[in-house]
Amino acid sequence: MMDGYKRKTPEQILQEIRKLQRGNLKILIGAVSGSGKTYHMLREGQMLKSQGVDVVICAVSTLKRPETVKQLADLERVPSIHWTDRGKEFKDLNLEGLLARNPEVVLVDGLAHRNRKEARFPTRLKDIAFLLEKGISVITTLNVYELEGVHDLARKWTGMEARETVPIETLEMADEVRLIDVTPETIITRLREGHLGQSTDTVLFTRKDLAILRELSLRLMAEDVNTTLERHREELGLEGPSGASERILVSAQYHWNGSIYIRRGQQIAKRLNGDLLVIVFMPPKRKLSKDEENFKRSLHKMAQKTDATLEELPLRSTRQFAAEMIRYALDKKVTRIVLGHSKKSRWQEFWQGSVTDGILKRAERLDIFWVADRTAHGEPRILPARRRNREHGSQYHRLSKEEMDRKVKRMKRGRFKIYIGAAPGVGKTYTMLREGNESLRKGVDVVIGWLETHGRAETAAQVENLEIIPALQIPYKGTVLREMNITAILERNPELVLVDELPHSNVPGTMHAKRYEDILALLEHGISVITTVNVQHLESLNDAVEQVTGIRVRETVPDVVLSMADEVELIDVTPQSLQQRMREGKIYAADKVEQALGSFFKTGNLIALRELALREIADDVDERLEAWERQFSLRGPWRREESIYVCILPGSSGERLIRRGFRIAYRLKAELHVNFIFLGSAPGEETQSKADACRKLTESFGGFFEAAPADSWKSIPRLAMDKASRVKATQIIIGQGIPAGQKLRRRKAVRELIRLARDLDVLLVSNPEK
Repeated sequence: MMDGYKRKTPEQILQEIRKLQRGNLKILIGAVSGSGKTYHMLREGQMLKSQGVDVVICAVSTLKRPETVKQLADLERVPSIHWTDRGKEFKDLNLEGLLARNPEVVLVDGLAHRNRKEARFPTRLKDIAFLLEKGISVITTLNVYELEGVHDLARKWTGMEARETVPIETLEMADEVRLIDVTPETIITRLREGHLGQSTDTVLFTRKDLAILRELSLRLMAEDVNTTLERHREELGLEGPSGASERILVSAQYHWNGSIYIRRGQQIAKRLNGDLLVIVFMPPKRKLSKDEENFKRSLHKMAQKTDATLEELPLRSTRQFAAEMIRYALDKKVTRIVLGHSKKSRWQEFWQGSVTDGILKRAERLDIFWVADRTAHGEPRILPARRRNREHGSQYHRLSKEEMDRKVKRMKRGRFKIYIGAAPGVGKTYTMLREGNESLRKGVDVVIGWLETHGRAETAAQVENLEIIPALQIPYKGTVLREMNITAILERNPELVLVDELPHSNVPGTMHAKRYEDILALLEHGISVITTVNVQHLESLNDAVEQVTGIRVRETVPDVVLSMADEVELIDVTPQSLQQRMREGKIYAADKVEQALGSFFKTGNLIALRELALREIADDVDERLEAWERQFSLRGPWRREESIYVCILPGSSGERLIRRGFRIAYRLKAELHVNFIFLGSAPGEETQSKADACRKLTESFGGFFEAAPADSWKSIPRLAMDKASRVKATQIIIGQGIPAGQKLRRRKAVRELIRLARDLDVLLVSNPEK
């Protein structure tokens, strides 16, 4: 952290003065034309104008889309310069006209635009840089495939060709970058209704291609946000990983199995969208054998292909291996170490030292992943890369009665859409109401089932002509509470109902305990639902959210609710904009603003939550893409037929392990088995309470739960392995929690369990409280 009393250099002072005089740049990114970038840019211009900011537009293309044209309203236009090429019309910025008008902000479309030959600058990007230097701020739009680097991936996977591109570093020029997220279904609907008739990339509009471009947008933004988060943490002097993203470290050797570890590390890194580092420890001055030289060349090539950073480090003694590896990992802000199981016998470990024991002593803040040694059972050295498709792939397969019933039930169910955000105030309810009014104008029977405006005038204004179903009044403990009246909604039987606050817990005595259960009931009755939720309320992210914000969210919804939705759309807002809304009183009442800005709405929290939201929706898009296109996934294939076994040892944070287990099982399409082990013949009251909570959580995730007694710590490893064998586990998950007075016995038990599980993958989950 920089010393606040250190004198600035003349260069630093000049740089800050120059920055003060320079205009601000905001970029709105979308997956494709028709995402709504221009609409949101114009809407932002209207908001700025209402605040007294001098705003003009130039070279804006509405493509005659009704909603976008409506946003033009009375915004002043500086005429653009029109020109044609091969019969096609283009618009250049009128730099002289803009300089003469000298507005505070100019709105301009199409950042990736090439100007006519006689223009002052060859590209719009250069035009905008010129305006910024003149103190004029710019808000502009960009499609994700118009970024260099991303364009190559888009072309590879979709065949998309951009007419022009801008360097990826362009995003670093911007003061704000915001994603305008939209689902493939919405784009296809807009296309079908004729709103995108003049788009140049309508040939792209297949659901698969739209999903690929959407996922690229989400992941690009997540990486950009992660860079911002790391920079912010460095400025605050915070050490260690942020908890919002992953960084994987593979410990390999110049041996044939080194390639297996790197490939597995790559699979994990891709699946978690994390960075990949590789280290090889070597005794100093030791000469490599011919085989080792060949393996070294091979591993370096593999690291290059997988975008991994490979580093060779000296190691004087194998006894130092664990300490050196952990030290390196902490220094590099690694979140997970991937390595092979030890092949040493007990006697070798006694004389030479146990690597596993060294890791268990030191790795309290890191996840450790031991890769299964499957060659001992005659299995191939190369990991199988593609899952078998359990479903019948043939179109000629005759459906069973159960399959037919499931499909008919699904057809009768209402459509389900979720708007998700990183925090309160991003605009989820506003957008839900806007969509409700659009549907109403198209002749859909829409009602509001539950609405929370939180006193926000902009949100309340969006109600317009929508009918509101009166709330249910329920006496409770001397007061009267209001809840959504699901009975009245069912009697009214609309086509679409808007329901705010998905994670809400209902008052005892209502039809269902949770609002998401109300929504599921509406869907089963054929009523479509649009609802809202913040990412911190997803059950499996509960621990990650607490780690990045220090706040435990009490009201959660099972992740399966997200996967049940037909559409999940992210409302993305930058932390700067959100905090500005907060200061303007648009989120909370004035007396709560300072408290909120100093706690949940701190910059670091908002950046981290935004990154979690972007990554979560990117993964959701990829899951859906895999469901449509069995052989395709941007995160790469996984190994086949996984079964995840969560072993909760005495003193472990059971619910945390179950959440981690679920996220892994869900991503791998695997079964989740949870075994709660306690000492003694019968659990005490506190232990029973913990077991009940773990059972409830496991079942909410669709997993299988079992509690089992153990005579002593010594008997636990065999007990756990018997259970793992019964459920045909391919991966065991255990935690690092340490009960008081049992540290040594626990470590011995975990070490023995890892030894017995050499033919399985083992994940040792970190304890963030340490």
